[in-house]
Amino acid sequence: MKIKAKLLLGMGLLFVMIVLLTALGSMYINKLSADTKNILVANYNTLDYSRQMLIALNEDGLTNTSIAKFETNLNRQRHNITEAGEKELTDELTSNFEKLKLQPGDTTLQSKIHNNLTDIMLLNMQAIEHKSSIAEKTADSAALWIAVTGVVCFLIAFTMLLNLPGNIANPIKELTASIKEIAAHNYSKRIHFEEHNEFGELANAFNSMAQKLEEYKNSSLDKLMMEKKRIETLINNINNPVVGLDAKKQVLFMNDVALKISGLKAEQTIGKPVQDIAVHNDLVRSLVQELFDENTAAKEKQEPVKIYADNKESYFEKQVIPINITPTGEKESLFIGNVILLQNITPFKELDFAKTNFIATVSHELKTPISSIKMSVQLLENEQIGNINDEQKNLLHSIKDDANRLLKITGELLNMTQVESGNIQITVKPSSVSDIVQHALLATKTAAEQKNITLQVNLPEPLPMVMADEEKTSWVLINLITNAIRYSYDDAAINISVKTNHHQVEFSVTDTGQGIAPQYKDKIFDRYFRVPGTQKEGTGLGLAISKEFIEAQGGTIKVNSDFGAGSTFTVVLNEA
Repeated sequence: MKIKAKLLLGMGLLFVMIVLLTALGSMYINKLSADTKNILVANYNTLDYSRQMLIALNEDGLTNTSIAKFETNLNRQRHNITEAGEKELTDELTSNFEKLKLQPGDTTLQSKIHNNLTDIMLLNMQAIEHKSSIAEKTADSAALWIAVTGVVCFLIAFTMLLNLPGNIANPIKELTASIKEIAAHNYSKRIHFEEHNEFGELANAFNSMAQKLEEYKNSSLDKLMMEKKRIETLINNINNPVVGLDAKKQVLFMNDVALKISGLKAEQTIGKPVQDIAVHNDLVRSLVQELFDENTAAKEKQEPVKIYADNKESYFEKQVIPINITPTGEKESLFIGNVILLQNITPFKELDFAKTNFIATVSHELKTPISSIKMSVQLLENEQIGNINDEQKNLLHSIKDDANRLLKITGELLNMTQVESGNIQITVKPSSVSDIVQHALLATKTAAEQKNITLQVNLPEPLPMVMADEEKTSWVLINLITNAIRYSYDDAAINISVKTNHHQVEFSVTDTGQGIAPQYKDKIFDRYFRVPGTQKEGTGLGLAISKEFIEAQGGTIKVNSDFGAGSTFTVVLNEA
């Protein structure tokens, strides 16, 4: 229990007992006062009235004065009847006195009146004795309960007197002794309080401090300096640029490679706020921008950093690594700074350029012979050149399908090389939504008929013009419908719909095929990605190219898929 809670509990209990003792004493005192007042007011007055009536009766003869005195006290008695049977005696006394006034010399009546007064006085004397007994019992009970309460209060106070000072003083004494040990450089000293109170928390804090002091004592300054030199040498020998910042974004270190590519010197950077350096250095500004703008990391796609180094353009991948440590004796981690690491990917970038150029060259060179093959197949299918048998027709049909597939692949590869090289030729202008959709439907009609798939078109009128490259947007829509046909079952239906929403036009293609598993939804727009286990043909480039084409026009493309029930691809472009 907490010390504060103990004090509150003990003092509160004493306060309650004192209040109880006071209330108990007051109650019994009031009760005794009431009993005493009852005796004085009721019974004592009756005795006095009876005595006055006896004096008036015993005077020589019944005179007007004695009669008046008797009647006055009799009337008072009639208004002071408090005991059982007292009313009957008083009524009898009144009756006899009335008779006596008519027969003043009747000694019998006088004797009866004497007896009546004696009986009344006896009755009240007995009542006084009874009430005195009650008051005595009340006094005894009051003394008992006040004594019991007082003893309990004493025991509680005595227990607190014995225990509370020790509970507070002993831990303080032990803590004082431990602090003296620490002052004497005995950092191995520890305190062990089992109580879960303020002293327990104080012991934990003291032990944590002692542990840290012990670590500092056991560590050698020479050893620390040697380790510092070793780490600095290690960082400087890293072939990639490395920049270290503390929690306040001051530069802790920049290795030689980082200094070289930034054109800075160590004395210009070490210990300086990085924002001050960034004001005069474009490279440093680009490296630390996301540290000051939380939205930058979300907005940017982490494109490689292009830097002119080694007399050529070099490419680096930037990685900002937050450094968190858990101090000795503590549980929560502490942020102490960031390390900015640049990895040189120039060789990989050059290989990527070479690959792109190679694919572009090969794809371009392949288009001509493939087109020639298609032309030759068309000529062979023309009966004016000559008749062919059914087997030859089947072979020509296979050649034609393969040529179309090769032409589609080479077209996708050429588009991909445009995307990778940044040479996408986009001409955004007001275009007809109806023309885009009709062109896509015409291009996919044959493929849909081969699987007996119905293309359901929802094209409300009128529709606004859309800001788009008509050719590229039609290509994207054709690709989405082709994919829907490819992954739909025979005799199914595909819904192509267009609607406007807040000055934007939404093209949607919905199929009822297998759908996309949730773990692959975020990857289907990646280049060369194909859903594992699929048996359908394709290069994995169509959706990636579609995404690049649409985003180059200022639009977006997204997918909503219910695995096992189909998918909906939506292209959103701005109205003209």
